[in-house]
Amino acid sequence: MSRKRCKSVDQYIEAAEYWQEELRVLRRILRVTDLEETTKWGAPCYTFGGRNVVGLGAFKSYFGLWFFQGALLKDKGRALINAQSGRTKAQRQWRFNSKADIEPRDVTAYVNEAITHAAAGREIKADRNKPVLVPPDLSAALVKDKKAKAAFAVMGRGIQREYAQYIADAKRDATKARRLEKILPMITAGQGLNDKYR
Repeated sequence: MSRKRCKSVDQYIEAAEYWQEELRVLRRILRVTDLEETTKWGAPCYTFGGRNVVGLGAFKSYFGLWFFQGALLKDKGRALINAQSGRTKAQRQWRFNSKADIEPRDVTAYVNEAITHAAAGREIKADRNKPVLVPPDLSAALVKDKKAKAAFAVMGRGIQREYAQYIADAKRDATKARRLEKILPMITAGQGLNDKYR
C-alpha cells in the first residue's frame, strides 16, 4: 500500500521502507501525552483540541517529528530546524538518524511545550498576502495555455503558491517539463496541487 493512502498510523508504519522500529518508539512517546492520534495527508498527525501539534514521518535518510508551531518552542537543545526556510514561518522539524538519537524525556518535554501553546491558542499565522512569485517556466506555459491561465488567475493565492513552488523546486529542465505536463491539466480543471491529500 502506498503511504499516501494510509488511513491509520499502523498502516503508515507498516508501509514505511525504513525506520519502522524507530517510528514505533516515537509513537509510544507521543501516545502517552494528551495528544489525539490521527492521520492527515496520509501520515501520522497528533492533535490537541482539534489543532495540529506534531506529525511523525520517515524518509530514506532520516525519520522525525514535525512541530506545526515549532517556532514557538524554546528549543533549548537546539534540535529543531526549518526544513523549508523562506516557505514556512511556524513549522519546525526534529530529525533523527538512529534509534539511539531518541531521548524520550527530551521528546516529551518538547511535545508538552507544544501542547501548552496549542491549549493557549498561540500560533504563528502564515502570511497569506505576500505576492505569488510565478517562475518563468510556469509563466511561459500559462501564456501558451489560455484555459490554464484563466483557471490559474481565479485560484486562491495558497494554491497558486503551491504550483509555483512545485515548479521552482525542480532543479533540472527535464523535471520542470515533466511537472508542467502533469499540472497544466490539473490547473485547467481547477484542482489544487495537493487536493487529494486534503
